[in-house]
Amino acid sequence: MFTITPEVKFAINAVQQSAELVKTVQTETAQNALTKGDKSPVTVADFASQALVSHLLQKDFPDVVLVGEEASDALKEEGAEHLLEQVTGYVARHVPESNPDTVCELIDWGAASPAKRFWTLDPIDGTKGFIRGDQYAVALALVEDGDVKIGVLGCPNLTDGYIPEPGGAGTIILAVRGEGTWMAKMSDAETDDWQQIYASPRANPSQSRLMRSFESGHTDVSKIDEIASALGVEVDPVRMDSQAKYSVLAVGEGEVILRLLSPKMPNYQEKIWDQAAGAIVLEEAGGRISDLDGKPLDFSQGRKLINNRGVLATNGHLHEAVLKALKKVGA
Repeated sequence: MFTITPEVKFAINAVQQSAELVKTVQTETAQNALTKGDKSPVTVADFASQALVSHLLQKDFPDVVLVGEEASDALKEEGAEHLLEQVTGYVARHVPESNPDTVCELIDWGAASPAKRFWTLDPIDGTKGFIRGDQYAVALALVEDGDVKIGVLGCPNLTDGYIPEPGGAGTIILAVRGEGTWMAKMSDAETDDWQQIYASPRANPSQSRLMRSFESGHTDVSKIDEIASALGVEVDPVRMDSQAKYSVLAVGEGEVILRLLSPKMPNYQEKIWDQAAGAIVLEEAGGRISDLDGKPLDFSQGRKLINNRGVLATNGHLHEAVLKALKKVGA
């Protein structure tokens, strides 16, 4: 069992509460948004989630920086009053004293720049999955001197860490540096009912289960097809959005995640909150993560991974084979 430090306890509680909040927004509003082409529910969920985590961090560790994805500027624009009212309403379910001003302050408290020691948050990772009523994740990680020490993924629509089940029990994944990766039902996250999980032992490239997103905006789909061909892959890919994919790898139900550079965005740099929690979750389960050149991800350079090119995450056994395939196809 992992050591329950104050930081670990905070991270579990923050992700559990935030994931429940986001799940409520999805359940109550996202279905209508899908038919209307309206992205406001994901906006509400993003802001409310970040405000709640900021509030909880201020209570437990008021001197520690939170590097989140959001800032409140969009909520203060003319015409955004209804959105701000909705965000405030959802936050108030967890923080009764909330009002529009305090909610904006909480959101912006989580928009800091990285420090020597900081938490980084993706309040809702997987926009398209969220709007579809499918997979998304709340991702929180503690970074010290550029090294990820704790990572938590809250996946409300994922059962047993890999089974898509909207409306199900949900999964929370915790990784602590040097203490492994652990899984629990979201409702059991504050109990001792945790199960240690491990990455897949598969070492034959032809049996590589590639994690493929429904959302393709930040990758190169045709290159991934070429890489699969170079590896001689004979099994079907696993399709899933968001950092929930790292949960699937950590529990041994997939082998490879690729974040290639999209031809439409050749200079794209990964944001730290998109990878930090997932990275330690995979590593502590026995997997490996690097950039497309095999370099470790560098979380010491600010809000982006400016020293890295794309991302390759595997079960560890297949990492070198995929790096070789990347070079072969020129990715």
